[in-house]
Amino acid sequence: MDAVYVPLPNNLHVEWTLKALKAGKHVLCEKPIAMQASDFDALEAGAKEAGKLCAEAYMIVHHPQFIRARELVRSGAIGKLVHVDTVFSYNNAGDVTNIRNKADMGGGGLRDIGVYTFGAARFVSGAEPVSVPYAKVRYGNGVDVFAQVAADFPEFTYSAIVSIRMQPRQEITFHGDKGLLRLTCPFNANLHDLAELVLENDGQRVVTERWPAANHYVLQVENFGASATTGAAYPCPLAFSRGTQVMMDMVFEAGGPA
Repeated sequence: MDAVYVPLPNNLHVEWTLKALKAGKHVLCEKPIAMQASDFDALEAGAKEAGKLCAEAYMIVHHPQFIRARELVRSGAIGKLVHVDTVFSYNNAGDVTNIRNKADMGGGGLRDIGVYTFGAARFVSGAEPVSVPYAKVRYGNGVDVFAQVAADFPEFTYSAIVSIRMQPRQEITFHGDKGLLRLTCPFNANLHDLAELVLENDGQRVVTERWPAANHYVLQVENFGASATTGAAYPCPLAFSRGTQVMMDMVFEAGGPA
């Protein structure tokens, strides 16, 4: 066995990732790989010492819809990016034994699905947040069940709704001064709905692209295997995952205590 996948509850990710690295294994760990940004110091050091690939199982960056969205936004297809808004929600209120509803296991909506709303904006834009001026976070039994977030990036603003107590919904929109780009099923592609990208320019021309056969989980494993065996750059390195965790930490701080 050359590699280990760590699917444990969030609070055990760092501990068992480090153990696997010390055992000489490449490690792909479920998101979020850490509970706070400072945890990445040990993860990066452990991977370097072991000479092994260590990465977060953050599947969306492997999906062609996000690779295409990044290409379009960065090439100026929507002009200057002005605002990003996103929502990701589902309702697991009735599943009281679910680890996402257990505070001692690192549960809550932000760590479970907020990681996607934050990382998606960072991946496509290539930018990092400079501040989180507003975060309204509601808690239930010690875990965050709803969050409304406003953040400032260097050249655009950002807003998000994240909840594990609302009807399922997911979408992300990149709003420029010359166009609009929407991913209508960005996070659970071809499960919640069809993976679809809709580009609208200022001339009201609409172009829709779909990926009915793409499976980002398969692509993730293939990319991880290729990087582990050949040394090729991995699409979701620890540095990227750290950046998402930094934003997560900013949101929790802005939202105040439970």
